[in-house]
Amino acid sequence: MEFFYVSLLSLFILLVSLSLHFLFYKNNKSGGNLPPGKTGWPVIGESLEFLSTGWKGYPEKFIFDRMAKYSSTVFKTSLLGEQAAVFCGSGGNKFLFSNENKLVQAWWPNSVNKVFPSSQQTSSKEEAIKMRKMLPNFLKPEALQRYIGIMDHIAQRHFVSAWENKDEVVVFPLAKNYTFWLAARLFVSVEDPIHVAKLGDPFAVLASGLISIPIDLPGTPFNRAIKASNFIRKELVSIIKQRKIDLAEGKASPTQDIMSHMLLTSDENGKFMTELDIADKILGLLIGGHDTASSACTFVVKFLAELPEVYEGVYKEQIEIANSKAPGELLNWDDIQKMRYSWNVACEVLRLAPPLQGAFREALVDFMYNGFSIPKGWKIYWSANSTHRNPENFPEPLKFDPSRFDGNGPAPYTFVPFGGGPRMCPGKEYARLEILVFMHHIVKRFKWEKVIPDEKIVVDPMPIPAKGLPVRLYPHKAA
Repeated sequence: MEFFYVSLLSLFILLVSLSLHFLFYKNNKSGGNLPPGKTGWPVIGESLEFLSTGWKGYPEKFIFDRMAKYSSTVFKTSLLGEQAAVFCGSGGNKFLFSNENKLVQAWWPNSVNKVFPSSQQTSSKEEAIKMRKMLPNFLKPEALQRYIGIMDHIAQRHFVSAWENKDEVVVFPLAKNYTFWLAARLFVSVEDPIHVAKLGDPFAVLASGLISIPIDLPGTPFNRAIKASNFIRKELVSIIKQRKIDLAEGKASPTQDIMSHMLLTSDENGKFMTELDIADKILGLLIGGHDTASSACTFVVKFLAELPEVYEGVYKEQIEIANSKAPGELLNWDDIQKMRYSWNVACEVLRLAPPLQGAFREALVDFMYNGFSIPKGWKIYWSANSTHRNPENFPEPLKFDPSRFDGNGPAPYTFVPFGGGPRMCPGKEYARLEILVFMHHIVKRFKWEKVIPDEKIVVDPMPIPAKGLPVRLYPHKAA
């Protein structure tokens, strides 16, 4: 129904925008040897097909169809109202990641700026640069070591309250609850389950509409995302105001989480961030800190249900760790380092179902790539699936094979679930920890089977089982 509604709205926009047809195609004639491809409908471009292949469960089809028809390295299209080139394969990834802030820079659709509107003098790109400077102190492996016990504690509470003594559960909403609970606790010290739920429910709405056709009419995903972001932002401002009071009265620690750090840290000019700026940044962190990981955790459960031999390998590794712990002893950094096979399994999950399907860049100058001209201002999209599901990079690409990650692992620039280069996701290690802690707790407690054997997968904007992955639980008998 949602796809039908968006299609009707898009057709309406198409009809009222036909007057822009000639202007659009005038701009399309940029000169030079442009990459092969087509730009689709005026204004709409190929956005509907790009998005709908994900809604139908095979986002790679948009990319591979055009790679086969036009070029295996780069083709042109029009996405989200922008002329674009899609770079394919490890060569394209290497070129883009190596030329960050030289030939290309990060770009987000206008929808992102509209959902995060509080920074009036700076763009979302500039705000993101500030955040990337601030995050390493909290997300590098040395700093994350002190969070493992907290993650383990939250995971125990999550599984006791949401999984144990249940015959069946729906995995995806529970995985979102787990990862959001962790993010809320570690980023803003919100731990009460009721408060976590109050913040968490609007996040699904926000994430679904964040990268969508920016039609701000009642009922559209974009309109719902704006409303959800406004609600969350107000809640965060309230938390920030209380934290200021608690810091002043010595009831909160300056180092307890990222929120305290933001409140107490000035920029190079001695200027502190406003409450609304902090709320916006925390909002972005909470999205990045839980949404992608919840998708990964869900697909871990899916693949372990389908592959008993892989489940047994993970179970053996995790139960050895569990049996080495004293009663009540929490997981630590050494335990995480022992989870090598489990992480190989998680990486294969991330290869076959990458939460990040790809990302956009913008050309800073005219440049050439593989003999084709890329004009300044064009948007560039790279796709994880152009390498993850390419048999040249991964033989039998649809086969689940954790051994691909033994030794040195895949060739450079072929496995890119976290991006690469200067814009490698700063939360990569954080995601590794929360996924492994999740795997530890679920396999030591249960075996399970899928209730819907052939459940459809949709991508909106991340891969999600259409019904949330209901599973039937079989608790392990106590020793």
